[in-house]
Amino acid sequence: MKRTSLLVASLVVLSLTAPIAAAADAPPNVVYFLVDDLGRNDCGFMGGKEIKTPQIDELAAAGAKLDAYYVQPVCSPTRAALLTGRYPMRHGLQVGVVKPWAKHGLPLDERTIADDLKAAGYATGIFGKWHLGHFSKEYLPMQRGFTRQYGHYNGALDYFTHERDGGFDWHSDGKTCRDEGYSTALIGEKAAEFVAQNAGKRPFFAYVPFNAVHSPYQPPKGGVDAYPELKGQRRNYAAMLTATDAAIGEVVAAVVKAGVRDNTIFIFSSDNGGPSPGRITDNGAYRGGKGGLYEGGVRVAAFATWPGHIKPGSTITEPLHAVDWRPTLDKLCGAKPTSDQPLDGLDVSSTLTAGARSPHKAILLNTTASASAIRAGDWKLIVRAATALPNGKGKKGKRAQRLGQEETELFNLTDDPYEQKNLAAEEPAKVAELREQLDRFAKEAVPPQAMPRPASYKAPAIWGDFGG
Repeated sequence: MKRTSLLVASLVVLSLTAPIAAAADAPPNVVYFLVDDLGRNDCGFMGGKEIKTPQIDELAAAGAKLDAYYVQPVCSPTRAALLTGRYPMRHGLQVGVVKPWAKHGLPLDERTIADDLKAAGYATGIFGKWHLGHFSKEYLPMQRGFTRQYGHYNGALDYFTHERDGGFDWHSDGKTCRDEGYSTALIGEKAAEFVAQNAGKRPFFAYVPFNAVHSPYQPPKGGVDAYPELKGQRRNYAAMLTATDAAIGEVVAAVVKAGVRDNTIFIFSSDNGGPSPGRITDNGAYRGGKGGLYEGGVRVAAFATWPGHIKPGSTITEPLHAVDWRPTLDKLCGAKPTSDQPLDGLDVSSTLTAGARSPHKAILLNTTASASAIRAGDWKLIVRAATALPNGKGKKGKRAQRLGQEETELFNLTDDPYEQKNLAAEEPAKVAELREQLDRFAKEAVPPQAMPRPASYKAPAIWGDFGG
């Protein structure tokens, strides 16, 4: 394997000017690194000190840290938002994730950024986790705009056996693939190969959604040796993140070696806030974590790097959302939307490259029957619906029922970024203003796609096997 030599090249060459300058009018390449369940403060560029992430940190230093970058509370919704430029409540994917047994996924009438870029002449590759439906071939990546696919369809994959619930889940271009090895390393290697195969021949979009650092917490062999001071799953998680850092370094090294670094846009983010904050992940001082609507669940580690366009070492504090990438990259790459569906995302290229204000008047963080949240300027509103709890037996064996009351929280994120002071009672006019916007989104939402686990559920021998 060439992994070691490429990583050395990354460490040495990345700090140098790319050997071949891209033509000024050439459309930029795009590499998006999506890390699964990453704690906001676990990388060095976000202030982390415990875990070694030199490749990520060096790449981040060459661009802008996105300090107010928002995603969805969990995995599948973020991926849907990122790829379509539309809030997942328009897909019916606003609640939970696409389960292994689900008979649904990203609706087939939704077009993706890969569709747009493919139509514009790009090579489009996905390397890693799909998690947007696999029960029918039409839902798979190769039918959603990607010209190259490598990785798995489900979440929570075993890093060594490549199985989910005992069913094998590793594929290349839609066909079962028996490559052996640690999944994080394999993803990095294949993404780097994709870069080498296309750089200089045609523009490329490499979407690299790692299954790391999601559970199961399975570090590579010997990986925990670098962290003798850490304990338990935190130690395993740290080793997994360092392995992800190495894989990212390999992809970046391939870009540098191909001489196209100056014309490549690098984007990095987590898909949601870190789970078990304070025990396994570190979300810093931000409240909450994965699955929740507090900042620790939806405001994640992120950066964007584009030599000559995005100021190195800068920090962008304007609110941005994953839905913004489709319209932004369409503009920067000279692509056109492949459908006339209205986008929720906005072109934020001026915010990234010229310091302009965010074009968003409001960003929807989610809307469901149980909890919704929206950010507008400095303000954030969270509403938890009144819910009737089921009848049950009390301590004395009597039937009891309790009716929940709607809970409203309002925070000024400029004054109180860690959401410690609820201003709802003090600012009723602001609550009403944001509630009106939130209700408007709620009325536009389609019913969530959901499928309870069947009593007869049993994983197939091979996930997403449709006979080639």
